[in-house]
Amino acid sequence: MVAVPSTMLPLGTRVPEFSLTDAVSGKTCCPGDLAHADALLVMFICNHCPFVKHVQDELGEVAREYQPRGVAVIAINSNDLEKYPQDGPDHMKALAERQGWEFPFLLDETQEVARAFKAACTPDFYVFDADRRLVYRGQLDDSRPGNDVPVSGGDLRAALDAALAGDPVAIDQTPSIGCNIKWKPGNEPEYFAP
Repeated sequence: MVAVPSTMLPLGTRVPEFSLTDAVSGKTCCPGDLAHADALLVMFICNHCPFVKHVQDELGEVAREYQPRGVAVIAINSNDLEKYPQDGPDHMKALAERQGWEFPFLLDETQEVARAFKAACTPDFYVFDADRRLVYRGQLDDSRPGNDVPVSGGDLRAALDAALAGDPVAIDQTPSIGCNIKWKPGNEPEYFAP
């Protein structure tokens, strides 16, 4: 298990445009559909990654806590499905239903959306404010598989609280760590260094 850090997309970046299909509902989702929200949380995750499995319960808890407070939450899976069929849409739907996730779990089959976000690992977290400017990119918290630190969602929750209050999010942000996004052969972005 090789850990890869976030690329730390520059703060202030506007949310990239995309239109992806939700593996659960079959509906398409794009940032414009979420314009009503006071903040937007985008998570790059997948089914098989041990770093995601370690925090998947907390992902649901964060969504259940913050969606009623005005945060739109989406998850995106960008892995190469040919090499990792366990990350395919049927498995995505099964995971979301098993976890009781009430947010779209979107499939980025072309991997163009991951490239637009400069996403590097699973999990990778991005918080955009009401103007859809990036105010946080980094870790959920300090917990990692095997380090005995409890999963709390502390870093992400602090960023969401600040974004909802209209306060500045602390600039000192720790990159997320996880498995690299599984790029299709020849589709690796320039920022990917295995």
